[in-house]
Amino acid sequence: MKTKLMRFGLLLVLAIGITLAVVYRDQIDSSALEQWVQDAGAAGPVVFMLVYALATVFFLPGSVLTLAGGALFGPLWGTLYNLTGATLGAIMAFLVARYLASDWVANKTGGRVKQLITGVETEGWRFVAFVRLVPLFPFNLLNYALGLTRIGLWPYVIATYMFMLPGAFAYTYLGYAGREAVAGDMGLVQLIQMGSIALALLASVAFIPRIIGRLRRQPMLSIADLKKRLDADDDLLILDVRSAADFIGEQGHIANALNIPVEDLPGRIGELADHLQSTIAIVCRTDRRSTQAAELLAKEGFTDVHITQGGMTEWNQSGFAVEH
Repeated sequence: MKTKLMRFGLLLVLAIGITLAVVYRDQIDSSALEQWVQDAGAAGPVVFMLVYALATVFFLPGSVLTLAGGALFGPLWGTLYNLTGATLGAIMAFLVARYLASDWVANKTGGRVKQLITGVETEGWRFVAFVRLVPLFPFNLLNYALGLTRIGLWPYVIATYMFMLPGAFAYTYLGYAGREAVAGDMGLVQLIQMGSIALALLASVAFIPRIIGRLRRQPMLSIADLKKRLDADDDLLILDVRSAADFIGEQGHIANALNIPVEDLPGRIGELADHLQSTIAIVCRTDRRSTQAAELLAKEGFTDVHITQGGMTEWNQSGFAVEH
């Protein structure tokens, strides 16, 4: 009973806080924040970080605060304060969600939602690092969502702080450059140089998704390596994504392969539920369809997917046995 009352009280505080943040969000601008920091004197950075943390918990936009941090404290200290405040808020939201609803989610979810959560938990800190570098979802909402999983607190904290750094520095510097430009303290050459640096930082952040996407790809599996693993009776699933006609046609198929054409894979993903954490070797005629299938499985939370390089064409050229 006491636990239920505490949870209800925490939920009520959260609801009131979010409501007030929505009602008074127009009054929380950079000028008001600057006045609060100045009034706090030496404790100004602490006040700023606490405001940033509470803003994260109560769904206020962090971009305004990040730019303000750069304008108030400069690119280096501003990055430190922005990053610390955002991480503190992320920790608070994570712990609130875990305390309020993680047990309920673990007991009630099933099907594809359960598969997605399991995939996130399997990747652990790597998933946190990915979504911090590549903001696929709103930052404030994501903090609560991750609290509903079984990802450890410390991996979550460390990955959050480390992998938000590139974006935090880029936007902090942009806020600093904007403040200097408005103040008119720089000459034209300095202004152009600072603007170029800010644009370069933002461009580098924009390219991060491509870089991370490549890093997250599992290495291709050669035909020779696949044959060795099969001969060694390794625990892996061979997923043949060719059409049913090709599966039993001239090229044949590898023994014990599961045939799900890539066109049917979205609707038949449930057939792979038992292999969410298994090693999956995807096979097609060459490797084009396998690439499409691998991307689809990755989105569904499958964590150990390999494209078989050369597909059945190279398998046949190597003289390995097939079934028809």
